[in-house]
Amino acid sequence: METFDPAELPELLKLYYRRLFPYAQYYRWLNYGGVVKNYFQHREFSFTLKDDIYIRYQSFNNQSDLEKEMQKMNPYKIDIGAVYSHRPNQHNTVKLGAFQAQEKELVFDIDMTDYDDVRRCCSSADICSKCWTLMTMAIHIIDRALKEDFGFKHRLWVYSGRRGVHCWVCDESVRKLSSAVRSGIVEYLSLVKGGQDVKKKVHLSEKIHPFVRKSINIIERDFERYALVDQDILGNKESWDKILALVPETMHDKLQQNFQKDHNSLQRWEHLKKAISKYQSNNKNDKCGPWLEWEIMLQYCFPRLDVNVSKGINHLLKSPFSVHPKTGRISVPIDLQKVDQFDPFTVPTISSICHELDAISTNEDEKENGAESDIKRRTRDYKKTSLAPFVKVFEQFLENLDKSRKGELLKKSDLQKDF
Repeated sequence: METFDPAELPELLKLYYRRLFPYAQYYRWLNYGGVVKNYFQHREFSFTLKDDIYIRYQSFNNQSDLEKEMQKMNPYKIDIGAVYSHRPNQHNTVKLGAFQAQEKELVFDIDMTDYDDVRRCCSSADICSKCWTLMTMAIHIIDRALKEDFGFKHRLWVYSGRRGVHCWVCDESVRKLSSAVRSGIVEYLSLVKGGQDVKKKVHLSEKIHPFVRKSINIIERDFERYALVDQDILGNKESWDKILALVPETMHDKLQQNFQKDHNSLQRWEHLKKAISKYQSNNKNDKCGPWLEWEIMLQYCFPRLDVNVSKGINHLLKSPFSVHPKTGRISVPIDLQKVDQFDPFTVPTISSICHELDAISTNEDEKENGAESDIKRRTRDYKKTSLAPFVKVFEQFLENLDKSRKGELLKKSDLQKDF
């Protein structure tokens, strides 16, 4: 992957918004079949321009208006907000209190920085292949729950472009949910609780909920490789003291002795499991049951959600196909069938796809263009770049949305005929 030079960003963005951004698919998504009048027109967009100039409450009549404004403004970042009671660009003209957020996709934001207390390889905005496994586990755990526990069908997972992932749940019924219901969903999906000063952040009760049990099953698949080998969470005294703080004090002395004799995290973890098992058989009345080991695994591997992003209907979230101005990487949709193979370091940068486009001979380009429409030419352009497979993932998501919508319309018409 070629390096990205932020100084080139303004020129690259011009080319990207003119030739490569998938406007047709993007509009098709946010218009939701045009079933509800003014749905797209009442949607808030926000643009962050060069030098951190931030513009909220933008809205557009149609795809053409959106295209023109994006090509004119050249935004460094695009955020998507709620669908409001009135057009967002007219919010200042509406009577006080009348301008209200009414609908929005249920969204989740998972950011690697929230795992800084448990990852040893990187910190802050940095990521590497050793800690990316946390995002893979997060997608598996949250997506399984959204699909199986809640029955949500239309889930779009997107790489943020730097250090995390976003999820957009787009079912029609979900977009209408109140803040209180959204809060309840995110509460259900949250197990790691407490700030920097809280040592033990996961507390399981005697009755293990099926959601917790299924999450443990997912974590167990990668725990040894991720936590014990790649992160080496019991690699030295400083690391293992953090884990000992999560188990009863009566176990500490014996474990300290054993850990000093052991050669690696794998051996120390085996000793820890034996000690937990022995402790449980000797302390049957203690509230610390067989889930002590699971509490540690969950604290180190369970998804950490930004609650406020999910519960607020008017909260903005970075748009798919936006460009991250620091890394140059595109916020691309993630294929749920290939989550384990997704590698953030091979995601196309704006430099790489613009250079791929430039590599097409100008003469050949002119010959092919002829009287082609902008949409046809843009489709042909992005298909010649490494952005193509990610647009395809997005198109498949849109196909499923369309099928579902048509199915609902057929159901309604059948019911109306049922006298």
